[in-house]
Amino acid sequence: MASIELKNLVKKYGDGFPAVNDVSLDIADGEFVILVGPSGCGKSTLLRMIVGLEDITSGDLMIDGKRVNDLAPRDRNLSMVFQNYALYPHLTVFENIAFPLRLAKGQHNEDEIRSKVNQASSMLELNEHLERKPANLSGGQRQRVAMGRAIVREADAFLFDEPLSNLDAKLRGQMRTEISRMQRRLGTTTVYVTHDQIEAMTLGDRVAVLKKGVLQQVASPRELYEQPVNLFVAGFIGSPPMNFLPAQVVGSTLKLPFVDVPISQNLADQIKGHEFVIAGIRPEYFKDASLGGVEGVRFSAVVDQTEWLGNEQYAYIPFEAPEAVHSTLEELDRDLDGEGLRTQLVVNLDARSRIREGQEAELVFDPELMHVFDPNSGDNLTRDDAKATEIAQDSEDARRAALERARSRESVSDRQAGEDAAGSQEAS
Repeated sequence: MASIELKNLVKKYGDGFPAVNDVSLDIADGEFVILVGPSGCGKSTLLRMIVGLEDITSGDLMIDGKRVNDLAPRDRNLSMVFQNYALYPHLTVFENIAFPLRLAKGQHNEDEIRSKVNQASSMLELNEHLERKPANLSGGQRQRVAMGRAIVREADAFLFDEPLSNLDAKLRGQMRTEISRMQRRLGTTTVYVTHDQIEAMTLGDRVAVLKKGVLQQVASPRELYEQPVNLFVAGFIGSPPMNFLPAQVVGSTLKLPFVDVPISQNLADQIKGHEFVIAGIRPEYFKDASLGGVEGVRFSAVVDQTEWLGNEQYAYIPFEAPEAVHSTLEELDRDLDGEGLRTQLVVNLDARSRIREGQEAELVFDPELMHVFDPNSGDNLTRDDAKATEIAQDSEDARRAALERARSRESVSDRQAGEDAAGSQEAS
């Protein structure tokens, strides 16, 4: 295992455009870090710079404190799992997994190779497929073979480049669990690229959010969700995404499209001088007032559309955005790979709710859960740094505890293997 440190990394192509622009990131030994962002944000380029498949224009890449900018990929001892699996079609599953061991000629005898391959195949439930060819495997099985090949190398770190994007939704969910379990069991430093923020939220110890080659925020999934630093992060993290509502500033009140919301004097002082700001409210923070149980600001609105999913229900309520903030919301939509701005409030209702489209619904939300963003800079004016620090510490404590459990299990496994080997020798 190894730590990876990125110091002011820049990648420019022939036209001078910085695909990766001054990215600095410390990845701890044993940490699972996700690189996430919309298409073209530079996440795959950054991963390829780490593994050595892309040259570094400027900056330093350190692995365990050693600068590796000029090292060839094979000398960095990193193992990469590609989106398209990159399996050899003429080789069996066993030989595909064993390939990197055989490539290191003379370093492993046949018994060692068989032992390592069998250990990896058992972990990934591939034992019954070892004699099959890749063409006879499902997409999920092929991806597990690619993961097995990475495991046997005993690399310092695993690098994944959108490994699940070719799989259907159900299989992606299963494979997320497989990858998470494998990483926890091995305790290997892992960098994982995805455009799917659900993968990012469920897999990573920390998530690095990129926009146009620039690192926006790196934090635990919970911190990104609860304490985003700006509009872009708030809009990218969460499904459905955060609602962004134009809010007119009138003293210590924010006038939203459906309701007037009182704010603290501290926030009123912060936004003084702004005619409009942008209020951010998560869909699940709105509740059907008729069901009771929630205190806060109440308002009525006509529902345009509803979607019932069994365990939850979504209601869509359109509104008009004033010109003062419309351009900001439109630009944000483009940055998030949106398909065209539609100014509507998305409400995540309890499945028991009987609100239907065309009806006037009475809704309630707690204004303490609302974020307020500067429409010019995009900065989150309500971010609580103390709360963010507390969340970060809790996440780091959980990561360290999981890593210790993984190392403890590995130590027990190694000791048991040694005792078994000693017993076999005595028997012979």
